[in-house]
Amino acid sequence: MTTSPYLLPEPAENDELQDLRSSGAAQRALDFYLKEEMSTPVANEALFAIKAGISQEEALIHASDLLRSAAATAYESASNHQGNQRDLAFSVVYLIDMAKAMVERSLQVREAQADS
Repeated sequence: MTTSPYLLPEPAENDELQDLRSSGAAQRALDFYLKEEMSTPVANEALFAIKAGISQEEALIHASDLLRSAAATAYESASNHQGNQRDLAFSVVYLIDMAKAMVERSLQVREAQADS
């Protein structure tokens, strides 16, 4: 009696798996567990970069604008929910408003120092 070998199916191409393999986090994890020497880090591939030489005031103004946008988004989300999800979304609005107030206070203090 002879048996024919079972052929294993070809693995499906999975873009998500390929993305994970090329991620910096996956590379660092593999390096930590499998290599004695670490790989050279991949250049920073940040989606958002801060312009070199930006002043503190410009950074605070931009942060205030970002917080205003985040608050509007959270507020809109809260308006579309009910119960605990609504409460959580409004708590995010509250936290963002507090952070925005701190940024704006920093700008006011900076202006007062510049005037004196």
